[in-house]
Amino acid sequence: MRTLTQEFVVLPLLTAPPEPRWICDEMLGRLARNLRFLGYDVVYARQRTDSSILEQAKAEDRQVLTRDRGMSERSPRVLLIRSLELDEQLREVSRAYPGLRREVRFVRCSLCNAPLREADRSAPVPPKGVPERHWMSGAPIYVCTSCGQAYWEGSHTDEIRRTLGRVFSSPPGADPGGR
Repeated sequence: MRTLTQEFVVLPLLTAPPEPRWICDEMLGRLARNLRFLGYDVVYARQRTDSSILEQAKAEDRQVLTRDRGMSERSPRVLLIRSLELDEQLREVSRAYPGLRREVRFVRCSLCNAPLREADRSAPVPPKGVPERHWMSGAPIYVCTSCGQAYWEGSHTDEIRRTLGRVFSSPPGADPGGR
């Protein structure tokens, strides 16, 4: 009597590529903050040498965003950002990273890049800087685990959303104001 056996081939799991992590040099502080508002891990390297930025990028598996042409020629980990304007800088990053998120996320502190957590609602007073009326409304409030900066939905996030809408709804190089 013959026994049939089945052979199984084990294939590696297909996983999504890792989420990009960046280092922005000191010429791209606004871009770093806005990428953090999108939930990305972005180091803002101020008063650092090109060599130290490139070393950190390699050690932490990060990509460098810079306006420094010289640095961009030193490593394949570097994306040269050509524009001075935030809207176009975001478009440049989006072209290089097509899966770039386009919505505000309360995940990272825009000031120091540390993770955010929901505010402790059992506390008798709101976190520093949070208006009492907003605290009492019960709406979500997030606090930086490192520097204590508080975040909530408001006019600032509305402005960021307007910027993102403008950036991602108009073609690159277009003047969304019609000027």
